[in-house]
Order: sequence, then structure tokens, then C-alpha cells
Amino acid sequence: MRVAIADDALLLREGIAKVLEDGGIEVVASVGTADELLEAVRDLDLDAAVLDIRMPPTHRDEGIVALEQLRAGGDQMGVLLLSMYATPEYALRVMGAGSGTGYLLKERVSEPQTLVRAVETVASGGSVVDPEVVEQLVHRTRADDPLARLTERERSVLELMAQGYSNGGIAQTLFLGLKTVETHVRSILQKLDLEESPEHHRRVLAVLTLLGAR
Repeated sequence: MRVAIADDALLLREGIAKVLEDGGIEVVASVGTADELLEAVRDLDLDAAVLDIRMPPTHRDEGIVALEQLRAGGDQMGVLLLSMYATPEYALRVMGAGSGTGYLLKERVSEPQTLVRAVETVASGGSVVDPEVVEQLVHRTRADDPLARLTERERSVLELMAQGYSNGGIAQTLFLGLKTVETHVRSILQKLDLEESPEHHRRVLAVLTLLGAR
């Protein structure tokens, strides 16, 4: 797997690169701005990119803007955005870009397995949301929110879906049978009124429903 990294903090870029390379991922570009990342995407054959959300020149949302530009241009490569803060609004914009996107806190760089799994997930077309953001949203639902239709177990399954777990990973984490998890996932998608479509797409829509909970 070939990956590019964009972050204006050199030491953090080097740390991310080491974690990914130790996890068997090839880092082919390491740059300091979103514009440089977009150039790398044009010039290199990449499977995924890891971007800081806030980079020069404004240090606001350059990483998300770069993601949106990639999607507007038809590029569906995996993109993982990193942030210092658990901001649901940012996560919603990231996930709104569709499949193959992720939002993690920078502190996950110190959790090699989490970071590597997140990059692998977005590169394969899946989606990832940081557990801290998911935790905030799971407990902020209202009575009129679609998530209120879910059972406690279904909410646990959706929380892990948002973190990028496959059905098999959810089964292992919750100590459930695979068929039981598949049943829960079908129930979640039905209760959230998500129309039939490719499963990756429906899972992203389910996560967007979670992120949109207020």
C-alpha cells in the first residue's frame, strides 16, 4: 500500500511515517501543506493519504478542503484526516465526502494498531470515526432522533461501525457470533430508513446519521 502524509509539523509527519512503515505501509510522500499533497496525488500512484485538518495558510480546514477537492475531481482514494480536537462538525464534513474517509484524533498516532487499521480501512473504501467523537454523539441523542429507535446493543454495533470495524471485528469485540452481528447491522440499516444500496454506502449513511445526532 502506497500512502502520502501531509502535516505542517515535521516531527509529527516523521512519527506518522514510522508508525505506518512499521505496519507494512509504504510512505511515498511527506509534505507540509494541502497544496503539496494535491500535487503528490497527481504525480504518484497512491492508495491513501493522511492529512492534518489544519494546515497553512489559514490553519482552519485545509485538509478537509483538500479532501473535498479530491472527491470533486473524481478521486476516490482513501483519505484519513487527523485533528487535535474531537469536533463532530469536522467529522460530519469528512464523512459527508463519502466512502473511503476517516477522522481520527492526533493522539492515535501513539496507538500504532489504531492508526494502521484506520489507513487500511479507508484505503479499502471503508470509513472511520475517532472513538472519542463517537462516544460524544452516542450519548447526545434526543427522543425524536432516529438513533432512539435502536436498541442498546444496536447502538454498540453502530458505534463500532463508525470506528471502521468490519462485521467480523464487531463480532470479536462484542463477543457475538458473526450471524448475530449481521442481523444487528441489517436491523440498524432498516430502522434508520436507509434504502437499498451497496453495503459500504449504506454503512457510511448510518455513520452520517450518528454524526448528525444533536
